[in-house]
Amino acid sequence: MIQLSCLAFKKDVILIKNVKGKTIDQETRCVHYHSAKDIISIKFYCCEDYYPCHRCHEETADHSAKVWPQKLFNTKAILCGACHNELSVTEYLSCKSRCPHCQAAFNPGCNLHIHLYFEV
Repeated sequence: MIQLSCLAFKKDVILIKNVKGKTIDQETRCVHYHSAKDIISIKFYCCEDYYPCHRCHEETADHSAKVWPQKLFNTKAILCGACHNELSVTEYLSCKSRCPHCQAAFNPGCNLHIHLYFEV
């Protein structure tokens, strides 16, 4: 298991986010999903740790995953692997598979797994 330290710059403050799981590069791609557009990590509601995907969490966490409840969709829970900005669940769900900060393209196929991360 590789653990990445990602830096995010916001208002001259450096935020360090640890991305757990089977990551393979600094843009948080993992052994399961590693196309050019697989550049997000999700903070899991159950542990508040970032993982590149549900399979990474399943294989490396010591607990079952829990989905983000709708009432907390304003919480920052998505990390863009390109610019390392955090997005709220609401921002992510409405961004049309593109980072609103750097315009990097996200994998639109992630919508197939949305129910594994967020209350729908």
